[in-house]
This record gives sequence, structure tokens and C-alpha cells, in this order.
Amino acid sequence: MASSLSRHFSTASRDSISTHGSTTVFNHHSPPLFLQVQYPTSGGAQFSKFKCSAAGSETGFFTKLGRLIKEKAKKDVEKIFSGGFSKTRDNLAVIDELLLYWNLSDTDRVLDELEEALLVSDFGPKITLKIVESLRDDIYAGKLKSGTEIKDALKNSVLDLLTKRGAKTELKLGFRKPAVIMIVGVNGGGKTTSLGKLAYRLKSEGASILMAAGDTFRAAASDQLEIWAERTGCEIVSAEKEKAKASSVLSQAVKKGKEQGVDIVLCDTSGRLHTNYSLMEELVACKKAVAKVVQGAPNEILLVLDGTTGLNMLPQAREFNEVVGITGFILTKLDGSARGGCVVSVVDELGIPVKFVGVGEGVEDLQPFDAQAFVNAIFP
Repeated sequence: MASSLSRHFSTASRDSISTHGSTTVFNHHSPPLFLQVQYPTSGGAQFSKFKCSAAGSETGFFTKLGRLIKEKAKKDVEKIFSGGFSKTRDNLAVIDELLLYWNLSDTDRVLDELEEALLVSDFGPKITLKIVESLRDDIYAGKLKSGTEIKDALKNSVLDLLTKRGAKTELKLGFRKPAVIMIVGVNGGGKTTSLGKLAYRLKSEGASILMAAGDTFRAAASDQLEIWAERTGCEIVSAEKEKAKASSVLSQAVKKGKEQGVDIVLCDTSGRLHTNYSLMEELVACKKAVAKVVQGAPNEILLVLDGTTGLNMLPQAREFNEVVGITGFILTKLDGSARGGCVVSVVDELGIPVKFVGVGEGVEDLQPFDAQAFVNAIFP
């Protein structure tokens, strides 16, 4: 006989402070939200909109959560993406002009100018050459006979690169609670803000969230995360003393999350240059510390990359991936960048999916990445 489980999740005003060892825990509460989850007697867990393949209740919850986030985002993703990538789209608008009156005799000239447009938008030499030469071959083989067909082929080439090399864009949160997500990156990329926005999105879907203030170097980092905790109604674990080890703060947070049955622990970390060996090794220590508390953690290690840096993000991504093993990217500030082609380059280069993109300053402007919507946004 099917049974239902209602979970109480809290949101928004701090009412108590407790201390555990070297960490300080803030609790926030406001009117409750409820999540209904149904467990049938046979088969996988069945939710209101999605059938989850996992049999365990925790697995079903996490599977449903990842899919639900993506599904809800699709409702307005075209609108958000088209606004968020307007500068890149302006750079690539010349392509429509080039193809409007295209004829076979102009092919080489048109493709040379198309190549330049892609390079200016930071698609990178490797990707650009691959796309342009493929178009050239298809044109001279008689497969593409109009400007419209060439543009469609261009869009399909970009989409193919994104989906083949970075197809798994949903969060993979495993089957043990709490799921642990580490947010890493260089200074100034938007890690703490991205963590706050991610917390808001996950919380709005009914997940209970615990934040871990693992940035123990930057004085204002904990205060900034505390503000996000208040805005999103999440609990937060912070270092009680200055220069505390980040690994101990994250370990304490994950232990607390495990004790309380929290769904997801979001771990902030200090910004660091990818060339600083000692600080990069600290990330390894953080990863090992949370793995000792929950087997298989962290479930996701998301690297935050500043979209305004364009192709300069590639060395960062390579180094972070070699040291800690990145599972996905969060690309920020793309609304202010004309270099959106870097999205394709970073996915193709490393085979790591983009999981979220920041396309604005609002709390809802961290959007799950959608390859089709991205392509439609930059090539309208």
C-alpha cells in the first residue's frame, strides 16, 4: 500500500545559534514548505511528474530533484538565455548578413568571414576550424545549397559538440544523504554568489540545504555566505576562529548534515590561483575530509568560471580538473560577455559538462545549462 512522506523544510529568519567544536552553526526558520514523496509497493519510486529508476527513497529523491530543476527551467529558458547571451549574439549577427545572399562562388569569402566571427566570440581556433571545414566540405559536396541550410548546419555542429562531449548536465547527487557539492574556483569568479543562487534553486524544489563556509582565508566570505543563508532560509556552519582549516569546517558541516538528515550540503571554498600548488593541495584535503564522513562524497565538484575571461578559462579548468577532478562547470557573468563561444571550447576541450550558467544578477538567474537553448540564443 502506497504511503506518503511529508517533509518540513524551513526558510528565512535566524532564531538560534549553537556552537560545535571549532564551528558555529546558524539556524534559520520561517513558514514551512512541504514536499510530498510517494513510495509504491513495487518498482522504482514514483513522483508526481517523474519516474525515477532508483529503488531507494534517497536515490529517488535526488534523481527527481535533478530532473525537476531542469524541467522547470525549460519553461522560460529560451527567454532567459536569449537575454543573457545578447552580446555574443550581436557578435555573431554578421553571419545572417553573410548568408542572406550567399551563392556558391562566394563560399570561400563567406566562410573566411564566418571563421572570423566565431573566433571573435571565443570559439577558439580548434573548434572554429573544425566547424568551418565541415561546412566547406558539405557545401562543395552539394549537401548544403542555401544560406538557410548552411546556418542550420552551423547550429547543428555546435549543438553536436556540446551534447557529445558534455551531455550529462543534470546534477548527480548519488544515493546517500547528505549529498555533498563542493564549489571551487579562482578569486573573483563568483563562487559564493553561485553557491547562494544554487541553494535558492535547490531549496525552492523542496531540498533541505546546509551551507558550509569553507572559505577561511577571505575575511568577508563567511559574512557573505551568512547573508545568502538568511536570504534562502538555509542553515550554515562557519569557522569559529580565524585561519581555521577549511577541511575541518567542511568535515564538521557534513557530519552535522548527516546527523540531521539534511538532503544537500553546499561547500564553499577559498578562491585560489590554479598555479598555487599549496592551495590546490588544500582542495584535495577538503575532498578527502568529506569522503571520510560520507562514502562517495563529494558527489559534485563544480568549478566556477568567469565568462568574461573567455578562452583564458581553459588553463584554470585543466589544472583544477587534474588536481581534484571536476564534475561540472558553472559559467558566470555570461550576460556581460561577448565571448560566449568559450562555453563550446571548454566542453570540447575537457569533456566536462556545463551544469549551470549565470545570465544575470538576480537570485533566479543561475540557470541549468540547456545546449539547445544556448545554440538558439547565440544563433537566432
